[in-house]
Amino acid sequence: MNLPKNILFALALLAFSCNNSQKAEEKQDEEVIEKVEVVKEVKTVNALSAEEKAEGWELLFDGTSLNGWHTYLKENVEGWKVEDGLLITEGGNGDIVTNEDFQNFELYFEWNISEKGNSGILFNIIEDEQYAATYVTAPEYQLIDDNNYPQELTDKQKSGANYDIHPPKVFAAKAPGEFNESKLIVNNGHVEHWLNGEKVVEYELWSDEWKAEMMASKFAKMEGYATAKKGKIGIQDHGNLIALRNIKIRKL
Repeated sequence: MNLPKNILFALALLAFSCNNSQKAEEKQDEEVIEKVEVVKEVKTVNALSAEEKAEGWELLFDGTSLNGWHTYLKENVEGWKVEDGLLITEGGNGDIVTNEDFQNFELYFEWNISEKGNSGILFNIIEDEQYAATYVTAPEYQLIDDNNYPQELTDKQKSGANYDIHPPKVFAAKAPGEFNESKLIVNNGHVEHWLNGEKVVEYELWSDEWKAEMMASKFAKMEGYATAKKGKIGIQDHGNLIALRNIKIRKL
């Protein structure tokens, strides 16, 4: 069947218009997807949002300096450095602690351990010359390479554990080279360890149950261990590379 030229032209124009419209929609969809992917990659590092400030959050690490920290039993920070917005020790520099003491708080931090690496976050540290190291007095949120550490680990020594006392209920740590998100809540003796969105440990300091578990650990003979109701927060240098960022705290 031969159609009049004017009808053929109209059909061709309609097809061209539909095709262009479809291409425009596809291009728009691609641009939206691309924008979403870019947004996913953008993350505010070492900064507080207006909402966080209103909730009482404070930065413990500003991303550019070592303000607010010092090496345990020293006046200043020795060996640790700030690089590309990261707080880094390459090992052998000693533990660092906050200048300020904290009692009830919620602590958030992100950490990236080296392969075979070992570190930890300690709290209620008593900084006194009679105690040679932070761990003598302070409970520890364990940070470690669970799968490649050169010594065999018990569950109580894996990431997220209350070191040597409470094992994590879930092994939620990422592989070395990837950043983990952690949260430590301490409130009137109630303690929670969170790791990558999972609550992995929960306990009550100084309870009968805690005392029994502590007495079965390496800390049983350490007279000053976990006796303080408040103290400094510390980052352990266990001789391995570790990088941290987005360290912030909210007093409860």
